[in-house]
Amino acid sequence: MIPIITIEGATASGKSTLAIQLAKLINAQIISADSRQVYRYLDIGTAKVSIEEQQQVHHHLINLIDPDASYNAGAFCTDASAIIAQLHENNIIPIVCGGTGLYVKSLLQGLFTLPDLPIYLRLELKERLNNEGLNSLYNQLQSLDPAFASNISANDSQRVLRGLEIVLGTGMPISEHWRMQQAQPRYHAFRILVDIPRPLLYSRINERIHSMLASGLLEEIHGLFNRGFTPLCPGLNSLGYKEFIPYFVSGANLEECTNLAAQHTRNYAKRQCTWYRKTTFDLTISTFPLRLSEVMHKIEEVFSRGV
Repeated sequence: MIPIITIEGATASGKSTLAIQLAKLINAQIISADSRQVYRYLDIGTAKVSIEEQQQVHHHLINLIDPDASYNAGAFCTDASAIIAQLHENNIIPIVCGGTGLYVKSLLQGLFTLPDLPIYLRLELKERLNNEGLNSLYNQLQSLDPAFASNISANDSQRVLRGLEIVLGTGMPISEHWRMQQAQPRYHAFRILVDIPRPLLYSRINERIHSMLASGLLEEIHGLFNRGFTPLCPGLNSLGYKEFIPYFVSGANLEECTNLAAQHTRNYAKRQCTWYRKTTFDLTISTFPLRLSEVMHKIEEVFSRGV
């Protein structure tokens, strides 16, 4: 099984710095697992690694598409898998680094797929929701897919509808789809979580927003408009960009935009931390600087066990 290293954690936690240090130590290459660094021209607001850092360590899956294009977990898995295979042929260990948890999860565990379901079924279920109430639909879900129903809230209308839609549309509970699609892992992954204390993380986020502005974030956004990209482009709907659109479009107060960008980024970091609490990691790093020799010893120890 192909060995890989992942470095995960909330935005502004220090993942990229660690990845570069580790890659230089073991002659590795970095695969970005950041859903926004795939965009060209979005450099400052996505905290993309600098040209100098890219010259030190080869980075993959950054600057792939223009801001008016879309990218998703499926595309990431396809692209990252091909790069991992190529690096493995050359005896290079890939370091997958980024905070888009779904990308890493999909790469390691595979994507959950379903056949197309008839549109009328969702419409009928919504009509039933209005007429019968959520409790009636949840009771039916308990009967048809008790495993899935037991893992969701009876008040979660979106998941109740989705569970019923799948079991009624395919004749098979969603829990059974999951079981059948649970493939053997393709990679022997050593997973590192960078989890610095929350007050420090929030302080770093606030400082980063102001540093981005000082580095020319507004000029970068203005340059995107000059290139013909509009606020409706997927890339400009990113954290650190969308909050400043009102400044350009309607003359909104810059300080208010800045505060909103920091707040939204802190909220996003909190959601990331919640995501990572549900995952098991081989090593959690909460303080810097750290001894890379100790990290390497742990990696070698885990890889030596095999699968």
